[in-house]
Amino acid sequence: MSMQQVPSHRRVVVGVDTHKYVHVAVAIDDLGTVLDDRSFVADAGGYAQLIDWAASFGGKLIFGIEGTGSYGAGLAGAVRRRGIGAMEVVRTDRRDRRLRGKSDTIDAENAAKAVLAGLATAVPKSADGVVEMIRQVKVAKDIAVKARTSAMISLKQVIVNAPDALRQELQPLSKMALINRCAGLRPGRVTTVAAATKHTLRAIARRWQQLNAEIVEHEKILTDLTSSAAPELAKAFAVGPDTAAEMLIVAGDNPERVRSEAAFARLCGVAPIPASSGMTTRHRLNRGGHRQANAALYRVVIVRMQHHEPTKAYVARRTAEGKTKAEIIRCLKRLLARELWAAMRPIRDARQSLPNAA
Repeated sequence: MSMQQVPSHRRVVVGVDTHKYVHVAVAIDDLGTVLDDRSFVADAGGYAQLIDWAASFGGKLIFGIEGTGSYGAGLAGAVRRRGIGAMEVVRTDRRDRRLRGKSDTIDAENAAKAVLAGLATAVPKSADGVVEMIRQVKVAKDIAVKARTSAMISLKQVIVNAPDALRQELQPLSKMALINRCAGLRPGRVTTVAAATKHTLRAIARRWQQLNAEIVEHEKILTDLTSSAAPELAKAFAVGPDTAAEMLIVAGDNPERVRSEAAFARLCGVAPIPASSGMTTRHRLNRGGHRQANAALYRVVIVRMQHHEPTKAYVARRTAEGKTKAEIIRCLKRLLARELWAAMRPIRDARQSLPNAA
């Protein structure tokens, strides 16, 4: 297709289907007419070429980018630094793919049309500040926690199949006593089954100790970062560094993109959804949103139900009204999301006071 110029008062929407090595872009005008399509290398030079190509059409430029949290993160950052608007586009639904087929160009065109139709309204995370630092450390910690859990499971499984004398010695021990005892085993030369088992147990126990030390270091960094980013959030009852990190990660480094407390609750998957029909008026639990944030809210609610007097009083009152435990937990999660959103207000205000915050 030949490139066309668009009058300055009309919009040009560029949809981008992002991949690891190549991004495919399609430009359309505000009537939905395809202006041109191109492929660009997914690196800094390619981003600049893509933006220059898009700007060459004239008009009011806006981008619709797929995968702004993965392969599209670099392009989204480059677009933002050029002062151009960008929207995050979710993958096309399967019904449309069955009807129209699939290609990178079709996906890019669908991304542009989603922005044009007002279906894509989410502003990408900026991923350029303290919250991105928190997210990176949280990734490292979560991987280490998973590996530590796997090491403990493997250790206990080896003990189940160990020679009788060794098994009887180790099975009654508590977790930390078991780790320390196994880490101090001296198998000697591996010439028997018992020696081989001790060698394996010592290796797994020492791996657990190394992972545990790594996790402690990650937790210290998360505590420092979350406390500096949102002090009120970190001080909330039963909100530890993990929960504070999850809340900040959901909001992102540019929390002003989340337009309201209700939108934040929806992101966390705790906004009730209407499920009424006929004479029945009811709401159901939202199964969408950020699942890790939802789980973090659940953990805080469970702790508060046991140790937080205002929460215990609320539970007693709602129980007397006939609410089930599941319904009460849903309500508490919604209230907690409101409380934590208010605790993040200082970081939102600080961002909104910046001249380039958008």
